[in-house]
Amino acid sequence: MNSAADTLREYRNPLIIGVGALVVAILIYTLFISHQASKLSKLQTQETQLQGQQSQLQSQLTALQSEKQKLPLKCADLAKISTQIPTVQNAGDLAAEQASFYNQLTALVGTSGTAIPTFSWGTAASGAAAPATTTPAVSGVVPVPVTMTITGNFGQMSAFVAGLDSFPRLFVIQTFTLSFGAASGGSTSSGAGGSSAPPLWVGGIPTSATAGPYTLSLSGSIYYTTVANALAACAKATATK
Repeated sequence: MNSAADTLREYRNPLIIGVGALVVAILIYTLFISHQASKLSKLQTQETQLQGQQSQLQSQLTALQSEKQKLPLKCADLAKISTQIPTVQNAGDLAAEQASFYNQLTALVGTSGTAIPTFSWGTAASGAAAPATTTPAVSGVVPVPVTMTITGNFGQMSAFVAGLDSFPRLFVIQTFTLSFGAASGGSTSSGAGGSSAPPLWVGGIPTSATAGPYTLSLSGSIYYTTVANALAACAKATATK
């Protein structure tokens, strides 16, 4: 019996030590190794997500750089549109823009050699001769009707129409009537005691530049917008390196 008890005591201590060591190992794994492995897994997941975000940001950056290269051309287009359809904020701005158009028109009349017997703001029916004094409470692109009469020979009228088409301001013709004769005397037609207008084109040969006089009565519109343009922002963006 004593021998069995001695044998049990002999193996009990190493067994206790072994079990204790196993418990300590489990605790170390649970507290440190397993926690660190979980943390490493999370970090790897975050790294994958960040790599995806970096790739997406790089694609966006490439697209923005491409757009920035196109910005000067787009800003030039915006400047052209802003000249064709200017922004007005009040009645003073609108009056200034109308005066600017009239000055451009009279300059064209001078260079083309034509005359402008009549001119008015508004349609022929309204007969509004003075520039607008109030800005309409509307948004978007707003037309400002114009009615005018131009006289000159065929060459002068051709030069006027060509110049009108290349105006910096957008001017859209809605109606026009070309008649033979000076505006002051009215148009004449063929018949007894009258003169007949030479045809504009005969057998492929255009009318002589000195033929006339002709009278061109037309109505159209210039345009403005109350929406502020982005020219200042465009200039700032193109100046940024």
